[in-house]
Amino acid sequence: MAYQRAVQADGVLVMRNEDLDPQRSKAEFAAAMLEDLRWLGIRWQEGPDVGGPYAPYEQSRRRELYPDAWRTLVRAGFVYPCRCSRKDLARAPQAPHDEDDEPLYPGTCRPQASDRVVSPESPSGLNWRFRVPDGEEIAFEDGDFGSQHYVAGRDFGDFLVWRRDDVPAYQLAVVVDDAAMRITEVVRGADLLRSTARQILVYRALGLEPPAWYHCPLMRDAGGQRLAKRHDALSPRALREQGKTPDEVIAMFA
Repeated sequence: MAYQRAVQADGVLVMRNEDLDPQRSKAEFAAAMLEDLRWLGIRWQEGPDVGGPYAPYEQSRRRELYPDAWRTLVRAGFVYPCRCSRKDLARAPQAPHDEDDEPLYPGTCRPQASDRVVSPESPSGLNWRFRVPDGEEIAFEDGDFGSQHYVAGRDFGDFLVWRRDDVPAYQLAVVVDDAAMRITEVVRGADLLRSTARQILVYRALGLEPPAWYHCPLMRDAGGQRLAKRHDALSPRALREQGKTPDEVIAMFA
């Protein structure tokens, strides 16, 4: 869909490999992804001059950008350190959310609004959470789903911007990169609609202008189940090995 949107708008498609998590991001996964996209006929027009034509940006090569954004957020009082582990959060009473989203943070480590957070030299060693403005409605217009409204503190809570293993969290990294790359429209799956509200807060805290948003319905199998890694039989690679053509694969999920 991002490719189609770019073509329709006579725009430039930017390819970015979000590979900051060393446990989940492997070179062989990235290579397979790029091969599948090229086989499908998807081409992007912007990327670094590394690795030949159509090389994607890689977040792991852009790490120097993220600490500056973290420092800005700390100095302005938008984030605070959090010592809670995943086990701690699993034991805490939490409002139910759907499977695509994180549960509400119970506020265990949240300081008082008047408390000043001392900024260390580095964010590593602690989780860092964004303090959401409780009760504020975050509204935006989505190009596909229309008007969207989420209430901070009810629909989502304080969220991670930096992990204790010194990995910038998704919500911070994508904002920094989209702004630096001058992205005018973000196209992605509908499972990230709620994350858009979080990212709008990060944009605002950093003094940046958010892009336009276009969220696509998630691809589903014949039974209506969302496609996931467990549906390997429906992956582009598997369908290609079955003799399907790129046009046939695209038509299957149009």
